[in-house]
Amino acid sequence: MNIGEIGAVLRRRWYVMMPLTMMGILAGLHLYESVPVSYQSQSSVALLDSSAVAELAPTFGNPISNAGGSLVVTADVLIRTLSGADAARDLQGLGVTDPYTVGFAANTSGPMLTLTVTGNDRAKVLKETSTLTAFAGEQLNALQSAAKVQPAYFVQTAPVVLPQTPKPQLKSRYQQVLAVLIAGLVAGFTLSFVTESLLASRRRRREAVEAARAAEAGGAAAGATARVRRRTRARQLDATALLTGYLALAFFIPSNLTLPGLGGVGTPANVFAILGLFWYLATWLTGRIRPAHGTRLPRIAMWLLAVSVLASYLGNASRGSTHKEVLGADRGLIGLLVWVSIVVLVSAGIQDRARLDVLLRRAVVMGALVAAIGYYDFFTATNIAEKISIPGLQSSVAQITALDRGAFTRPRSTTAQPLEFGGMLALMLPFAVQQAFDPARAHLTRWRRWAPVALMGGALPLTVSRTSIIGALIVVLVMVPRWKPQRRWTTFGLLLGSVAIFKVLVPGLIGTITTLFASFLSNSDSSTQARTVKYSAIVPYLEDRPLFGRGLGTFTPDLYFFTDNQYMLTLAEMGLLGLVALLALFLTGIHQGGAIRRIAACESDRELGQAFFASALVALVSAATFDALSFPMFAGMFFLTIAAGGSYLGFIRRAAPKPRTVESPCPPMAPTPAQTDHVARPADPFQAPWSVLIRSSLVWERRSVSTAPGRW
Repeated sequence: MNIGEIGAVLRRRWYVMMPLTMMGILAGLHLYESVPVSYQSQSSVALLDSSAVAELAPTFGNPISNAGGSLVVTADVLIRTLSGADAARDLQGLGVTDPYTVGFAANTSGPMLTLTVTGNDRAKVLKETSTLTAFAGEQLNALQSAAKVQPAYFVQTAPVVLPQTPKPQLKSRYQQVLAVLIAGLVAGFTLSFVTESLLASRRRRREAVEAARAAEAGGAAAGATARVRRRTRARQLDATALLTGYLALAFFIPSNLTLPGLGGVGTPANVFAILGLFWYLATWLTGRIRPAHGTRLPRIAMWLLAVSVLASYLGNASRGSTHKEVLGADRGLIGLLVWVSIVVLVSAGIQDRARLDVLLRRAVVMGALVAAIGYYDFFTATNIAEKISIPGLQSSVAQITALDRGAFTRPRSTTAQPLEFGGMLALMLPFAVQQAFDPARAHLTRWRRWAPVALMGGALPLTVSRTSIIGALIVVLVMVPRWKPQRRWTTFGLLLGSVAIFKVLVPGLIGTITTLFASFLSNSDSSTQARTVKYSAIVPYLEDRPLFGRGLGTFTPDLYFFTDNQYMLTLAEMGLLGLVALLALFLTGIHQGGAIRRIAACESDRELGQAFFASALVALVSAATFDALSFPMFAGMFFLTIAAGGSYLGFIRRAAPKPRTVESPCPPMAPTPAQTDHVARPADPFQAPWSVLIRSSLVWERRSVSTAPGRW
């Protein structure tokens, strides 16, 4: 179904679309008029040490100001105190009844706090902000008095920014109005196609009855010809074309550029994927497309993930979360919708294996181009993403800077981070290798077949990342042992030659990577130690909500901290149920690759199954090294490969010969044109079922007896 046909359906069912759309518009206008405007006021205070610190330690003694050797720790203690339930109760007694937040001031590294109050009464918000500012100083003095600190050594609060005139916060108001409008449009769109589907079914039944009557009257041929001519259409817009558009947007628009108000999930690629889901829904409701048989396994895994995400969303709504956490949970639902869209379009929308092959080849070519951009970043010591600006899009990251490790600039190309760049390339590398060896592409020149492999494989060490190297090693260890000895030894020789080339062209790179792994094994690496500390820091959040978590998208670094581990992040956000769903996704990909390898009839398909196996294993291991699903490009490619594996498995299962049974121990044979006494003679009698052989021998014996001289 193309865009014109979708528009034609909406025009025909205007009596469904228009009322629901108008209801959405009227409900949005009502919300705009009835929802009160919220106002927000802020103030900032800085912590100043006492004048007594001019004396040398340990003459002065303030255990609070010296906790950790910095007033930043003192500021953190004060923030936690003001955010506690006791402080909230005291503030309510002072008249601060509107929501307030206390945190470190943005873009500062010193002990500076920002106090924010949000409410519907402008004058009251300003008064509450002044009360909160004064209360912060009183609480700090109370803390020091409780620690028996002498007043001369008190840390003081100094207002830096006085309570500001409250400003109207219209963003949340517009978001509510827009949500109602979108709900009306989606309801109208869906019900329009439901109505079209019901009426089309009724029309087909009526046409079937008329055709049966016409057949009796002898006029069926003319009617069938007219219907075929009427239904002849140009080439349809299919899922492969839509997914190609998604891949182009995902690969070539930097991941940090998003639509305003949607955060990190609002990339153009994600929005396009959601629109593709509506296309599939319209096509499915009108009966133009049906999921292929045997492709439902990735959709079942996605169903389990969707249940865990929705359960965590309800859990977040029931725990009195902050406004930022509510917005994060909403963004998590949008991300889930994007993932579901990719899986449904690939596994249920592609009906032809040739079109699935085209999609996978396009993904490899585009991934190779992204890798080529990474070479530019590495050798020019820059970041091409910071030079790309698209009208209407804004950066979801405050500032993009090139990351260095050792003497090298770590490339990120159009991804959000070097880890995502390396993880995505390791995810796609097995398919590039499989396509290079595919006999169906043997007519292409060698550079066209092997250029993606060289670009992707060569870009992995340039990221100077353990994740990239581990991903490349997994691909080698999974795929190479399955090859024939000649190809295997040639591959080992090429790998050793590549290491020598890197050692000559990029001096110091191999040594830096070796040092990374050596420090990891000796537990002397700072990043590894930081991850280990975070594992213990996340335990209280797991104990608080162990089953359903705090909500997908709520455990953000500005509120909590970086986890650098998708499993830890999933436990915090979706609990044990979410972790089970995530592992089910990884195991689904591994199972699909192994099943394709096991039942495939040709060597090319067996290598394709091994590629899916290697890709899923890369994702399983990489998820322990960074929060993989928080990055849109890596997440998109992961769900695309999981869905493609399920679709390929369905195609190969349908093409595989039927299994042998006791009744039919030999594989079935196609009947030959020669028929004798209604008994089909097989091309090879030794492969025919026993019952057919017995009947054929009896017929042959009867004929030989009847034609013998002197008999009968």
